[in-house]
Amino acid sequence: VQLQASGGGLVQPGGSLRLSCAASGNIFSFDYMGWYRQAPGKERELVALIPRIGGTVYANSLKARFTISRDNAKNTVYLQMNSLKPEDTAVYYCKAEILRSVYWGQGTQLTVSS
Repeated sequence: VQLQASGGGLVQPGGSLRLSCAASGNIFSFDYMGWYRQAPGKERELVALIPRIGGTVYANSLKARFTISRDNAKNTVYLQMNSLKPEDTAVYYCKAEILRSVYWGQGTQLTVSS
């Protein structure tokens, strides 16, 4: 399984951005896919997950501003981020799990700054 994250960039505070994670396999068969992020000097943390069985999981502090979604036909998971803040600056990683095997994408940088 290969995961290709894209869509990062420089955004002003209050702006929006959508990240994409394209998978090489059929994402409908994945146990879940999700997004994590790692800010400089901090540990990697959960942003959002979207399980195969349905529903979504969010970090409590982000659920009001971030939305995870999937397009099974395109084997792609998205992360819509709104009302961005400087503290959202981080490298965002896509993650997938299939039968307890975990796969990570290469990460995409988001910088929120004026």
